[in-house]
Amino acid sequence: MASASRMGIDEGSGDETKGGMWELDQKLDQPMDEEAGRLRNMYREKKFSALLLLRLAFQSLGVVYGDLGTSPLYVFYNTFPHGIDDTEDVVGALSLIIYSLTLIPLLKYVFIVCRANDNGQGGTFALYSLLCRHAKIKTIPNQHRTDEELTTYSRSTFHEHSFAAKTKRWLEAYPFRKNALLIIVIVGTCTVIGDGILTPAISVLSASGGIKVDHPKMSNDVVVVVAVIILVGLFSLQHYGTDRVGWLFAPIVLLWFLLVGGIGIFNIWKYDSSVLRAFSPVCIYRYFRRRKKEAWTSLGGIMLSITGTEALFADLAHFPVSAIQLAFTVIVFPCLLLTYTGQAAYLMQNKEHVVDAFYRSIPESIYWPVFVIATLAAIVASQATISATFSIIKQALALGCFPRVKVVHTSKKFLGQIYIPDINWILMILCIGVTAGFRNQSQIGNAYGTAVVIVMLVTTLLMTLIMLLVWRCHWVLVLIFTVLSVVVECTYFSSVLFKVDQGGWVPLVIAAAFLVIMYVWHYGTVKRYAFEMHSKVSMAWILGLGPSLGLVRVPGIGLVYTELASGVPHIFSHFITNLPAIHSVVVFVCVKYLPVYTVPEDERFLVKRVGPKTFHMFRCVARYGYKDLHKKDEEFERKLFDNLFLFVRLENMMEGCSDSDEYSLYGQQTQNSMDYLVRNNGNSTTGNNDFTCSTVESIVPVKS
Repeated sequence: MASASRMGIDEGSGDETKGGMWELDQKLDQPMDEEAGRLRNMYREKKFSALLLLRLAFQSLGVVYGDLGTSPLYVFYNTFPHGIDDTEDVVGALSLIIYSLTLIPLLKYVFIVCRANDNGQGGTFALYSLLCRHAKIKTIPNQHRTDEELTTYSRSTFHEHSFAAKTKRWLEAYPFRKNALLIIVIVGTCTVIGDGILTPAISVLSASGGIKVDHPKMSNDVVVVVAVIILVGLFSLQHYGTDRVGWLFAPIVLLWFLLVGGIGIFNIWKYDSSVLRAFSPVCIYRYFRRRKKEAWTSLGGIMLSITGTEALFADLAHFPVSAIQLAFTVIVFPCLLLTYTGQAAYLMQNKEHVVDAFYRSIPESIYWPVFVIATLAAIVASQATISATFSIIKQALALGCFPRVKVVHTSKKFLGQIYIPDINWILMILCIGVTAGFRNQSQIGNAYGTAVVIVMLVTTLLMTLIMLLVWRCHWVLVLIFTVLSVVVECTYFSSVLFKVDQGGWVPLVIAAAFLVIMYVWHYGTVKRYAFEMHSKVSMAWILGLGPSLGLVRVPGIGLVYTELASGVPHIFSHFITNLPAIHSVVVFVCVKYLPVYTVPEDERFLVKRVGPKTFHMFRCVARYGYKDLHKKDEEFERKLFDNLFLFVRLENMMEGCSDSDEYSLYGQQTQNSMDYLVRNNGNSTTGNNDFTCSTVESIVPVKS
């Protein structure tokens, strides 16, 4: 059953000025509070059986944890690029790795940050969208209060004197604060794009390095060439999507974790079980006391053990939080601890093999199978990061922060699987350039660490605001979370700054380039919208032209696309003054993206009449979330015409102008609906009441 609700622009208008349209809206406006609440909580209330949860946890391994799982390939080498002087340093480094994995991926991300999802969506822009719904910080002011009535538009209310309300007012007080927050979000996004370049480079190069272990005399150029060939193949196959081979990802990564965990147990037993004392934090203190500044700079290598953590949150949309938590605590975390401890045990007896500690620690009998699995795991990790890059760019597109690029959906079953050709080739060129330019893991690792820590700092800042505005936590809890996160991450950040000249400059340059592109594009978008708002055509001028608009009205429906959700765009005046004729029905179409992950289909279109009824002008606002697919194709136009026709039918029904023939048209095809609208719209005369109500900017959302 179709229903409609009112969207008024002028709340201050009295009932006497609202006229017949207001009465129509009141008759059709059915209360949706109970249904909206049910739909809004659908995600939270969704329950999973134990078997389904296990299956989802298994599948999440291939999508979420590939990057984090391949870190053991290069962590110890990047921690000790100049060799190991004292075996006790290995224990200290292992202790740092253990507590880094515990504090950041386990406690911060898996159990805190993942809960700050936007109806199941994760990532930097998801956090920003969540904040935009709780504070007026969106820089493009095209949002209307009825957008808040969407079932997916969940938000909290504040007590006027609460700390959250004060924080909200502080953010909204000055435009530069809104812009500063947007720039921070864009910086985080740009560094994620940098991850999409650096992850394939370091993962594939590290995995390919296993060839040289078995053939010591092989030139490093051969390893680089093999890595480049794999990267070219990986990026060249992106347009096929991951739908066909995605089912292989989870088994590969699970096998990888079980292998490295098992090898870790073997190495602990065979070489030196005394490394287990690294679980004591005292070893960290002794490590810093012994190595001093060298210990500080080595944190850049230690931090590579937690790379991929930011992808864990960005890929949250594919799986429920409980499945990701289960996979991490049961499989990922224990296996990572075992493999790092096993490598440390091996290095206690073979400290000269730190350059390729992972491959050297593999038992000879299973070396080549592990090498193959390592290469496949590196490819899976790279694929996950590339896909995450495509997704975050699509989100940036929806929020007006990225130039328009072609987005191809590679799967009919999974809407989130997309491919962006232009970005794909840019990533490939930059990735090959980094691989062939640096030619070793150490400098790429320095660059990688810089990108990762910047993303984490941005997430910490956004999480602080989320805890205040959305969760409304006590300020003491917020302070504890923020201080602990900032202390740990700034410590790592200060370390990677020492290596800016050793490769750390790469993500900074990449992020700066994308930052300029994205902010300039967003700035232009804001200015264009401001110009459109300033140059709107007044309704008085339109009314002065009369119902014919001073032109010949020919049969048909003309669509005028505009950025404006209210008012007549300036370009329409050019049409009227330069064209000899115009369609008998004119529809101003506004495609608007909201800070929500999706807009339900039955709430997508808002329809209203513009001007008196005899002018035959309408406005249709199509609302989308940042995950929704929008195409200006025949399907979009069909839905638009169906909603437009339904609006006219409901309007005529309430005025008592409908008959049985009109009712029979409801189930017919779009073309019949269009013909009916063109022939019959506005045939009845319009009195003063109609004139008054049509000039009130009331939008009726139509659900079909």
